[in-house]
Amino acid sequence: MKIAEVMSRDVQIASPDQSIASAARVMMEIDAGSLPVGENDRLVGVLTDRDIAVRAVAKEMPPTTKVRDVMSAEVLYCYDDQTLDEVARNMADQQLRRLPVLDRDKRLVGIVSLADLARNGSTTVVGRAVTGISEPGGEHSQAH
Repeated sequence: MKIAEVMSRDVQIASPDQSIASAARVMMEIDAGSLPVGENDRLVGVLTDRDIAVRAVAKEMPPTTKVRDVMSAEVLYCYDDQTLDEVARNMADQQLRRLPVLDRDKRLVGIVSLADLARNGSTTVVGRAVTGISEPGGEHSQAH
């Protein structure tokens, strides 16, 4: 099964110049823990609720702080034509619960979550992904 078959196509995108308070309101409204950050029709980062909490609130930055100041600029993503198994392994290895989905022209076409995989993948693949994602630490730990 391909990621295009299970991903969510309704994706809200944050702007790098948007305030973190505004981005947090969008996250609350759509009940999501992350937003892709786009500029000039390209994906330039990802903002998570944890980025806001750890990189902004914990450092007493104001709510007017720009998304670009706390987002993760290293954008990890998958392609819409990759298989569920490939993406689940990648999410486990990188300890990510969500990944932006791009087409081969590198345009954002959706987002895939661990929940999407759980609803559509084999229990073995999803179990391995959950186990990998749940390991403490990792390259994308906020301690780095």
